[in-house]
Amino acid sequence: MILLPIPKNVAERKGALLLSGHTMLVLSPSCPPGASVYADLLKEELHTWSGFTVPVTRGSAEKGDLVLNMDPSLGADAYRLSIDENGVSVCGGSLRSLGWGVQTLRQIVRQSAGMLPFVTIEDEPDIKNRGFYHDLARGRVQTLENLKKMIDILSFYKLTEFQLYIEHTYLFRDIPELWRHETPLTAEEILELDRYACERGVELVPSLSSFGHLCNLLSTKTYQDLCELPGSNDCHKKPFSYYNRMNHHTMNVSDPRSLELSKKLIGEYMQLFRTNKFNICADETFDLGQGRSRALAEEKGKGTLYLEFISGLFDFLTENGKQPMFWGDIICRYPELLGKLPKNVICLNWGYGEEQRDTESRILYEAGATQYICPGVRSWNCWVTDIWNGYRNIVRMCGFGRKFGAIGVLNTDWGDFGHINHPVFSVPGLIYGAVFSWGNAEISFDELNRQISILEFGDPSGELVGVLAKIYPETVFGWHNVVTIKEWAQEGRPREEIRKRFREEDMTRVPAANEALFRLEKQLQQTARGMDSSCRRVCAVAQNAIEIIRTWNETGSCLASMDAAAPAPSEVRPAAAPGVIPPESQSAAAPETKPAPAPSVNGMELADRLERVFTSYQEIWRENSKEGDIQRIAEIFYWYADLLRDDYRTKCENNIMNNH
Repeated sequence: MILLPIPKNVAERKGALLLSGHTMLVLSPSCPPGASVYADLLKEELHTWSGFTVPVTRGSAEKGDLVLNMDPSLGADAYRLSIDENGVSVCGGSLRSLGWGVQTLRQIVRQSAGMLPFVTIEDEPDIKNRGFYHDLARGRVQTLENLKKMIDILSFYKLTEFQLYIEHTYLFRDIPELWRHETPLTAEEILELDRYACERGVELVPSLSSFGHLCNLLSTKTYQDLCELPGSNDCHKKPFSYYNRMNHHTMNVSDPRSLELSKKLIGEYMQLFRTNKFNICADETFDLGQGRSRALAEEKGKGTLYLEFISGLFDFLTENGKQPMFWGDIICRYPELLGKLPKNVICLNWGYGEEQRDTESRILYEAGATQYICPGVRSWNCWVTDIWNGYRNIVRMCGFGRKFGAIGVLNTDWGDFGHINHPVFSVPGLIYGAVFSWGNAEISFDELNRQISILEFGDPSGELVGVLAKIYPETVFGWHNVVTIKEWAQEGRPREEIRKRFREEDMTRVPAANEALFRLEKQLQQTARGMDSSCRRVCAVAQNAIEIIRTWNETGSCLASMDAAAPAPSEVRPAAAPGVIPPESQSAAAPETKPAPAPSVNGMELADRLERVFTSYQEIWRENSKEGDIQRIAEIFYWYADLLRDDYRTKCENNIMNNH
């Protein structure tokens, strides 16, 4: 029997309870009104997997019934589930823990249909707060319907908290400049999502950039003078840049209007949530003290400037009955300032390496700071999540959480450079976070993937997640390099600087990598045949991702094999300029590198493939997301397609001339 997270105490016995047409689902008089949502979820699960329609009632139970009870003696975070010849009993010390017991029962039903095995389970989590953090600011804004599906998954695996990262993708009422050209969430959508989450035992916590990472806000004509570095509005006069959107847009702390603006945004946004928590982010303030506040930084020090600004936001939140949260990467550089943090503040301690160090966790622990440990599913800048290294990071960071007294784990799903990763590929990492924050169970990567494949994806072979985990390592020409080369070309960077990006990857790997991807695609097709029909879509999505990776690998190989760096389309450079970038004024000979193999297809065919595979990707994107950055992603595909066609045409013309 597969149960995730793994319960603390499980006692299985011989025998099984057979459901019948007389079975009822009974809410005992002790259950509060909110328990009816869990009863409905259980009823739906029973109907789907056993075929029985079990009526819901309230009152006294009879033999063979399924009963939901409240038992305060268990403790607020504990539940007990018992299945025997008399029926099923689910008891919770609180409404939320009752819900966890129901989710365990749902998992049993999913595997046992109408014949429920005799078992007694007593369980509670190690870490009180266990959440998932999803990026809605870097390119993908999921639809309300799909965000609800994410909450269903969080609830099913007993996660308690959901945060959505927002910079400019909420429709602030009085700042239309902020969300122009975007497809933001609305107040109505947030209110509905908050209600939906609360009913399922998930706390929807607002997370709003309010110090750094404010490109759209600080590039507006209204607020550009509040940016630390002057000239922020100039970015609108240049081609869009993912690098620019993520860097160099920090509040000017020397201007008191900056703090007031952040308070205004927080004040509007926090009204939509019933939680008492609020995450102000305040991470990666790259430019603090580098521009308009330089003189103040020289007088007080950057650490003090940082602390003063966030303290103003903390005070504002506390005055409004909210508990502040913020990312801890900056404050950990100034451990002497940690003692000045208000006691009610939660420091979000992030670290995403597969061999992540414990330095920051230890610093916060020794300073007496309240911390959440924040690992990552490693979804950024990839078409399919780096599942293996995500597992390693999450296991390691959850261990730090126990060692250093963290009160929460917040597992992150970032979306740098357009959030190209489909949300389904983050689900294994989401479940890893649920498993290793709940208890200290030891379960191997392969075994956990097998269990997730069966329980979450309806794959009786248990192979699906293992196959997905093998896709990312076959990426040779990755999205980070794809975007970087295009943006550097548009900026007019030296040719040698761009060619160096190709030398970071061994393009000789492309034939073997693409052959491996063909094998993985075949495995997906074989796996899909045995899967539950409602889950098979993930295989089609994965096959599209494989084709994209394969096509970009070929593109990288093709560009690396050109005599010069790839030529840029005429619309982004003067027509007379040769190469992707203008040649260096004093170019040095490039160091010898291993020559890339000859591309297996010509540039014209490859250009066609790029555009066709993007069309399929765009259709998949629109199944669960608003428009977001899809057109910006399209421009990158089309830019390279034009690049390949220009090169192919030039080679054909040269061949004609040489033959004459």
